[in-house]
Amino acid sequence: MRINLVKGKQKELIEVIKVGRTWPELGRLLGVNSVYLRNELRNEKRFLSEQIYNKICEVNGESYEEYILTRLDDNWGRSKGGINSLGNTKEINYPDESEELAEFYGIMLGDGNLTKKKDYRVGTYQMRIAGDSRYDKEYLLSYVKPLIEGLFCIKVNHFKQKNKNAYYLSITGRKLAEFMESKGFKPGNKISNELDIPFWIKKNKSFLSACLRGLFDTDGGIYRLNNQNSIQIVFTNFNKRLLSDTRDSLIFLGINPSKITMNKKIAITKRSELQKFLKEVGFSNSKHYRKVGTWEKLIYSPVV
Repeated sequence: MRINLVKGKQKELIEVIKVGRTWPELGRLLGVNSVYLRNELRNEKRFLSEQIYNKICEVNGESYEEYILTRLDDNWGRSKGGINSLGNTKEINYPDESEELAEFYGIMLGDGNLTKKKDYRVGTYQMRIAGDSRYDKEYLLSYVKPLIEGLFCIKVNHFKQKNKNAYYLSITGRKLAEFMESKGFKPGNKISNELDIPFWIKKNKSFLSACLRGLFDTDGGIYRLNNQNSIQIVFTNFNKRLLSDTRDSLIFLGINPSKITMNKKIAITKRSELQKFLKEVGFSNSKHYRKVGTWEKLIYSPVV
């Protein structure tokens, strides 16, 4: 078995037992090559075997059970070369329904895409989340990437598209695609598929708030109206079904937005409604909540 610990805890566990010992001494104690221990296991490039994990806990006299995310079979991510690697795994953790999963679903409804192609004996399964490299990179790397890795225990790749202001998170794997389908996210074009907020999210208010946060973080914006002391939060989407669903969901949470305009937008303008939105939904995207801080007086000061 392989032990998948919370990020940072494997390194901590090894460095605690390393105190007062050289790497060769520690390697002999644990029965593992000292170079592999120092470079691969300490830097969390590979998961600890259950045997090594148990030996470390025995020597330390302390258990890290509370930090274990999953226990994986030894062949969980075996490549052609037979190496268990974080980057080669096709296995995933199957998360329970939660606010985190609902927020991720909202992010996918906004800026995500699921591709599933099956040719003769070959399948291609890919999930991507796109953003603007100038404004969304921090959000994607500091918030969305850890969110996905925490939910599914998988490695998320990221890259900037050459000669374009596009930044992507990317994950491949059949099991992840199948999981997303089981939760209602069909692969292919989101507009023609008329994706909306699934019932498992709608039936729980905290899930619904989290999902809306993911949607507004990706397809929403906060602006100061020209020549006015007014702030407006706008949601823009070309999927009419999702647009209507988002508006109805806000109303269900007690937030009154505008009617749908230009077949693609809804807006929240009244200060009282802005305050409700920020309390019930809010933002996780730094480019949005920084603006909230900048315009805090305009949002929360009483109307004269």
